[in-house]
Amino acid sequence: MLLQQLISGFATGGLYALAALGLVLIYKTSDVVNFAQGEMAMFSTFIAYTTMTSYGMSYWEAFILALLFASVLGFIVERFFIRPIQNAPVLSLLIVTLGLMMIVNGIAGWAFGFETHSFPAIVGGELKIFGAVISKSNLLTLVITVFIMGILFYMLKYTLAGIAIRATSENPTIARLMGIAVNHVYSITWVVSSILGAIAGMFIAPTTFLDVNMMSSVLLKAFTAAVLGGFTTFVGPVVGGLILGVLENIASGYISAQLSSTFAFALIVIMLWIKPTGLVGQKVGKKV
Repeated sequence: MLLQQLISGFATGGLYALAALGLVLIYKTSDVVNFAQGEMAMFSTFIAYTTMTSYGMSYWEAFILALLFASVLGFIVERFFIRPIQNAPVLSLLIVTLGLMMIVNGIAGWAFGFETHSFPAIVGGELKIFGAVISKSNLLTLVITVFIMGILFYMLKYTLAGIAIRATSENPTIARLMGIAVNHVYSITWVVSSILGAIAGMFIAPTTFLDVNMMSSVLLKAFTAAVLGGFTTFVGPVVGGLILGVLENIASGYISAQLSSTFAFALIVIMLWIKPTGLVGQKVGKKV
């Protein structure tokens, strides 16, 4: 049972890490905490579900279409809602993302309904490993998640776009002086963040069912992962997400499945009390 909980926890934690990476990408480059990310991911997941059920697309065709939709949605949100007020106080930006969260949720309910739907898994069946019954879907989710995170970290370290993102996250003013198109970087990070959220949504939907509120708890877990690992580094959300996923699954298996959200809140409080910067986060100083 422990092996089963560990593998399931790593698969779930990887999805939390993807969503948390999206949050941190936006936060490090533009100092915006995107509360609408979960609803944007939910809407993209509904796009995939509608194309499969109404237009007969295969899972992977719908998957690719949903990612394309997510990238366009992320670009539109940044370009038309965030960029015009990017120099506004932080509280104003937070209110805008909260407003977007409610708007997207309402539009999704109007367009797709408030019913709960069953979303197909990537693959069916189970495997037995050392006596543990492991879902093939969980294993494939874990492999795909690790692959996506590997591509993302490669992009951040070795590509020009990744270097521009890291430079902007360190100091946008100096990045502009060095010739980096900071506004383009903001658009890229919002697009990538939206895609990461959509991937997490489509992998989570088969286990939690699909409805307009499916990503509310996932967004909470993503914030928890980011706080646990550290909001000031790209590695932190991955570490935090994997740890949270494993601990949450162990707690659900051995204590109570009803305490998963309580467990997430408790982790946030404990980590902020012990190490406010997160497990691998660093203190960031600001000159006045």
